Amino acid sequence: MTKPLDGVRVLDLTNVLAGPFCCHQLAHMGAEVIKVEAPGRGDLARQLGADPELNAKGMGVSFLAQNAGKKSVTVNFKNTDGKALFLRLVETADVVVENFRPGVMDRLGLGYDVLKARKPDLIYCAISGFGQDGPWVDRPAYDQIVQGVSGVMSITGDEVSAPLRVGYPVADTVGGMTAAFAVAAALNARPRGAFVDCSMLESVLATMGWVVSNHMIAGVEPSANGNENPTSAPSGTFQTGDGLINIAANKDEQWVLLTDFLGLGALRDHAEYATREDRKRNRMELRSEIEDALAGWAAQDLAQKLNAIGVPAGAVMSVPDVLSHPQVAERGLMTHYPDVPGVGRDIDVVNTGVKMDGAPLTVPTPPPQLGEHGADVWGALGLSDDDIAELNDKGAI
Repeated sequence: MTKPLDGVRVLDLTNVLAGPFCCHQLAHMGAEVIKVEAPGRGDLARQLGADPELNAKGMGVSFLAQNAGKKSVTVNFKNTDGKALFLRLVETADVVVENFRPGVMDRLGLGYDVLKARKPDLIYCAISGFGQDGPWVDRPAYDQIVQGVSGVMSITGDEVSAPLRVGYPVADTVGGMTAAFAVAAALNARPRGAFVDCSMLESVLATMGWVVSNHMIAGVEPSANGNENPTSAPSGTFQTGDGLINIAANKDEQWVLLTDFLGLGALRDHAEYATREDRKRNRMELRSEIEDALAGWAAQDLAQKLNAIGVPAGAVMSVPDVLSHPQVAERGLMTHYPDVPGVGRDIDVVNTGVKMDGAPLTVPTPPPQLGEHGADVWGALGLSDDDIAELNDKGAI
């Protein structure tokens, strides 16, 4: 299968997660992604993750998660020869992605205007916490900071636990995904050439459409509802005999099916449960009635039965449990790389969650060691081994 971005060259100047996740998507879509890293240290994510041994090797788990399929070269942007070499590389590229603070690339003499002069149809994507202008433009931004200022934390948890951080870096991930979508769209434009300004804050707010619209249009104050779905009832997380289950009886016909299945048909005659709005107002009393009927059930068994009759349900599972389940394990979400150089062991890495023409999108090579592809990339620009050695001696690469 020819991948959608075959023939596209992306220069990935990014660090940690939002930018690397953007370029992770582009690599799996077929782009050639060249990771341009700082000599001697590289992407900070090389030193991050739950395995100290890999962090010390510069192959931290956080780096391994988002960088399969990429090539790695090193360039010193503060070195005159390094900048000149990078500009030569830009002339061969279709896309540059960076997630420095706004203004950093300009101060290095490598901002959009400079790169565009060398490559007029370049797509330049700048990912930042708050965008390239505005009162917060100079603020540093990490995922948790954006989660806090975006309102995400204020609506996560319940009355007791909120505000609460989402359990994974949702702002970084959403920001990276948004940037990848914008880059892919810009590649389709004719004539090509664009400056893509991707704000993590605005990317997250854009995914909060229902919350934002309920506030702005319906005047509803956003609130933390825990495991309850505020749009319907019974819809949320319920206790069974061996664990938690999510049930979404959002339609009236699903409410009928659920109550009949649980032997609770008489509840439909209660005035407090007569309509969707009635059930929403009395959701906690309704929850108690339902959980009494669930006490003899195992969550997985109950989910299977409810789905079979048309009531959406799913047991609340752990990450290890869902990764080992056939629904995930047999669809090709993970790629296995044996004996990865620099790691010294086998690793499994998550792909993109997309199949095209029945095949999962994968990349053939594991995450690269720092500067692993320097000889190949610089050689393709016409540099000899002696040229590369001289640039190395000068601290340019």
